[in-house]
Amino acid sequence: MASKLVQQARRYEDEVRRRMKTSRVTQHFGFALVAAEPGRVVLRMDVRHRHKQIHGMVHGGVLAALADTTAAIASYTVIAPGRDVVTVEMKINFLEGVSGGRLTAEGRVLRAGRNFIVAECEIHNEPGTLVAKALLTFGYVRK
Repeated sequence: MASKLVQQARRYEDEVRRRMKTSRVTQHFGFALVAAEPGRVVLRMDVRHRHKQIHGMVHGGVLAALADTTAAIASYTVIAPGRDVVTVEMKINFLEGVSGGRLTAEGRVLRAGRNFIVAECEIHNEPGTLVAKALLTFGYVRK
């Protein structure tokens, strides 16, 4: 049973890596896959100068893009073939300023319904401090 779960996790990771290669946003911001499984995805981002606003902190829009991308990919792991998702709503709380280092974002599907998926994303800095938390709603679309 354990080997079947490992194989399934590898398939999810392979699919996520393939899809991320087609996204200019994930490439531009430097989002990288750490782990993927049904309903859960972890991405990381090494903070660069291009991520910062005029005060030397990571721009809130960059953190929001990381949260949105992470939760959306987590949502992809639970949808039927032939469907995609788009962000319908997003609420994010910025809890700590980030001036550098590596960020880790974990997205989790909270509920996958018939028309919508509700997911959350937590972003932590290298010491493990929660720096942002987002709640997102995605709607289904046909490809």
